[in-house]
Amino acid sequence: MNTLTEKLTKLLHDKGIEFEERDHPPGETCEAAADARGEDLKIGGKTLLFKDKRGFHLFVLSAAKKVDNNKIRKILKSQKLRFATTVELKELAGVEKGALPPIGRDLLPFDLYLDKSILENEKIAFNAGILTKSFILKLEDYLKLVDPIICEFSKEE
Repeated sequence: MNTLTEKLTKLLHDKGIEFEERDHPPGETCEAAADARGEDLKIGGKTLLFKDKRGFHLFVLSAAKKVDNNKIRKILKSQKLRFATTVELKELAGVEKGALPPIGRDLLPFDLYLDKSILENEKIAFNAGILTKSFILKLEDYLKLVDPIICEFSKEE
């Protein structure tokens, strides 16, 4: 278990939040992770770390949705925007691409923006700092834990 996974587990225990823990083969995509967890793709929390001139920002949307970068630019009031590199993910959070959990300031030094698509589900599933372990929480508990900035940044279908 990596350090971030241990910190996340401790945070959930300390806050009294119940969660399911699932070990599974590494999933390279959200679809593969959902299959490995045996859960619907839409409950997956796709966690993206963006960088603009002011720093890094964490965005979370349903794994069944695609991100709209133009909406994120408007939310951040930034013209220049890019995804964090694999090196930055490792340096800032100690994780590989795809393993970043959707937890903001209680665990990572980033503001957390949550797409409204997550609110359509009763639970959320996400990789817990490593590609081979997922946590599943009731959405109600997750929202109490993260205190997100709720907005809309997924693409229209």
